[in-house]
Amino acid sequence: MIYLNQAASTWPKPPQVLKAHAAALSAVPAGQFRGGSAEAADGMEDCRNRLGTLLGISDFERIYFSSGATDSANAVICGLKLKGRRVFATQTEHNSILRPLLNHKDRVGQVDIVPCDALGRVSPEQVEAMLDTDTAAIFLNHCSNVTGMIQDVSAIAEIAHRHGALLVLDAAQSAGCIPVKGDAWGVDVLVFTGHKSLFGPQGTGGYYVREGIPFSPYRYGGTGRDSRQLIYESGNYEFEPGTQNLPGIAALAAGVAYVLEEGVEQIACKEGALMQRLREGLGAIERVRLYGDARCSGPILSFNIDGLKPADAAYILEGGYGIRVRAGLHCAPLIHRAMGTEECGTIRASVSNMNNEKDVDCLIRAVREIAESLEDAHEDH
Repeated sequence: MIYLNQAASTWPKPPQVLKAHAAALSAVPAGQFRGGSAEAADGMEDCRNRLGTLLGISDFERIYFSSGATDSANAVICGLKLKGRRVFATQTEHNSILRPLLNHKDRVGQVDIVPCDALGRVSPEQVEAMLDTDTAAIFLNHCSNVTGMIQDVSAIAEIAHRHGALLVLDAAQSAGCIPVKGDAWGVDVLVFTGHKSLFGPQGTGGYYVREGIPFSPYRYGGTGRDSRQLIYESGNYEFEPGTQNLPGIAALAAGVAYVLEEGVEQIACKEGALMQRLREGLGAIERVRLYGDARCSGPILSFNIDGLKPADAAYILEGGYGIRVRAGLHCAPLIHRAMGTEECGTIRASVSNMNNEKDVDCLIRAVREIAESLEDAHEDH
């Protein structure tokens, strides 16, 4: 199996991630703040610390764990004070952002969409033109999971702050493979997932909320800290109720440690070279249409083969060549309107630090054979 669906979930995981997960599962269960051992709390703090280093967040204690980006987005959208105020999201957003914004109608005011161009780029000038002083927040996708387009976070954060709005960054697709500088960029809230380029297991992730931002939890339950307190009247909330996924967090910590040891810049450089090789190879094939912009892109490439539906192409690639990609709208329907692919979506290939040139070349050869077979069939007809 040649796995080129890394944007969905990375595979294989580094050996140290598997080892950490197995060790946590086989160890005596540790209760977070609920027993004599501080092992669980120390492990969580260690993971927070590593995440803070990776995401450029100095106040790492304000990173809270969740089951992933979707859980984090719901927690953020329900926890921020968005009712009765305008909220902006970009056309590039994933449904993990769009659906909570549009369905939590009792918690969110008017939602407006900032358009992107056909490459998936969001113009800071367009953001400037749309925001006003009644804007509570703008939700920004750092790296598109469809085109790989990387947005200018710093510029858009500056515009948001000038209008009195918060900048909420979705770093689910970028954390671990593209440098993220939360503090330096002025990010107020950040959402991430663990199972993509952080190399953690599925069911891990979290979010960060800058100190001073009014924020309350949308879930309550046992935490093991102060069991006598039933009503949070002072606002001293707790954001990690229930039994935490400690084996998952241990594995996530190992994944983040792997990324830090490899170096995000070095990972981005390697993946960038693989994507350039892929883009050039596919771009030389007749019938293949590429999307996005290689000048500002993460390790993701969407393409289509003229005369073949994306779902059919993905089926042929996996069944006939043992290459796994992904086809469809990729849970980000609005960006496809800008790209002109809203009917069937695209074929998406994505790499991680675990891929190599051989993987990319195999995909190029397979797509060339498929495209040539379509051409031959057309001529015969």
